Amino acid sequence: MTRVDPTSAAVPEMASQPMTHAGVVTRVLAACVDLAAVALVTVLLDLATAGVRFAWSPVTFRWPQPAAGVAALVLLAVAVVYLAVAWAMTGRTYGQRLLGLRVLSSRHMLLGWTRSVLRALTCVLLPVGLLWSGVSANRRSLQDIVFRSVVVYDSNPYVTPAAPPQGRTLP
Repeated sequence: MTRVDPTSAAVPEMASQPMTHAGVVTRVLAACVDLAAVALVTVLLDLATAGVRFAWSPVTFRWPQPAAGVAALVLLAVAVVYLAVAWAMTGRTYGQRLLGLRVLSSRHMLLGWTRSVLRALTCVLLPVGLLWSGVSANRRSLQDIVFRSVVVYDSNPYVTPAAPPQGRTLP
């Protein structure tokens, strides 16, 4: 299969395959992998901050000790940015790629930046909404219902769904 241009209107490779909505177990496993990735990025940010502080003033260097509230805000911000960028650019995070999942609009297109950011915010602030996909008949989480998105099984990591045409808004 060839890589599809994200600006094209149709995705022939994906259109020929039935889209099966992902279940709660696969979603939770992907979320655990993503949580580990976010924690790793946050630790790397802390190390980078310490490195900059050491390079700036090695004699008076002290390890950064942010307040618990600041650390929590940084962790949440990293998580929102990680999810939003991944969903807007490719439709999948690292955990979703490992488990063969993709987040798409209800029209099976990429979400776009606005919906990706808003969906990421709600996923980070209300992660229990994910568990609704285990109860829902069509396997949709609360975030999927609110932002009209779907999480489908898509094991081909190189085929990207079409981006919405410029100037056209999705319902």
